[in-house]
Amino acid sequence: MQITVNRSDMTEAVSNIQRAVSSKTSVPALEGILLTAQEENLELCAYDLELGMTTVIPAKVKEPGKAVLSAKLFSDIVRKTPADTISIDVDEKNMATIESGVSRFSIIGIPAEEFPELPKVDDGKNISLAGSVLKSMIRQTVFAVAESDAKPIHQGSLFSMDDGLLDVVAVDGYRLAKRTESIDFKEKLSFVVPGKTLSEVLRLLKDSEELIGLYAGKRHIIFKIDNYTVISSLLEGEFLNYKATIPSGSKTTVVMRSREAIESVERVSLLINDRIKSPIRCVFSNSEIKLLCTTSMGRASDQISASMEGEELEIGFNNRYLLDALRNTECDEIKVGLSGPLSPMTISPKEGESFLFLVLPVRLKND
Repeated sequence: MQITVNRSDMTEAVSNIQRAVSSKTSVPALEGILLTAQEENLELCAYDLELGMTTVIPAKVKEPGKAVLSAKLFSDIVRKTPADTISIDVDEKNMATIESGVSRFSIIGIPAEEFPELPKVDDGKNISLAGSVLKSMIRQTVFAVAESDAKPIHQGSLFSMDDGLLDVVAVDGYRLAKRTESIDFKEKLSFVVPGKTLSEVLRLLKDSEELIGLYAGKRHIIFKIDNYTVISSLLEGEFLNYKATIPSGSKTTVVMRSREAIESVERVSLLINDRIKSPIRCVFSNSEIKLLCTTSMGRASDQISASMEGEELEIGFNNRYLLDALRNTECDEIKVGLSGPLSPMTISPKEGESFLFLVLPVRLKND
């Protein structure tokens, strides 16, 4: 294989692709990036047996071929090369010579035949939506994906489609995030995408109205994003019946500005760290919310102006879970629903139903 590529194109491609490289594997090829040169293109591919990613960049191909190069070493070399172009020459013994300006490296490659094929998705369903919409839906829910759970299926987000509506839902036992949008897909379909996959897809998405293609099969899903293709295994199992966990009404309804709420919670959280934990006590009354926090470091209090209807209430929350929800509201004003000191709090936009967050409270100790 003999090729010459633009350094900037290669740097960007390798930076993104290497995120799908396996970090712990007994198969050396999975620690590398598969390079495939043909016609006027170079395809780069990485795969960890659960998540795979490919992209194509322009190349001057003197001799087509394939090679697998160590992802970390190759990435470091590409980032440090001094010139605007990079030449790669791989001989029959898989010795790769990489040249750029006055720099020259010779590294040992891995036979391309040892790199496993990406899975094929047959009999899948095609779904498309604007990149900006998909980006927002993932961003507003992926924070609530379980990092570890007795049910591994909760380490992903549920995509549920029915009659032109798409719900993306994530739960972790302490909170729930649901995002809803209208889409041009009338069938009933649901699947669960791993949180890791969604985090990588989120990195690739832009705030663009350009349509993004999803191709969902029984065991895998493909995302087509610009010149990137992401393929991922789907999670299997029974996802939580989340609709049953959503309160049907609330005894207290509060409207507040999201930015003011975020800043207030951040201030009282200054007394909380990884070693010193304490719930934030929230006192809902009249036209304000008082926030109180007491730890071994001291006491903090703050308040948020709000419009309230219903019963006064005192309730406690984990500061991180509360902040995660508030920071992902993406709107100026939010509506909070409360039904009691031990019932989950709902957070939604003041107008509309594009998202819904649930945060479970923490039992407060009497002072």
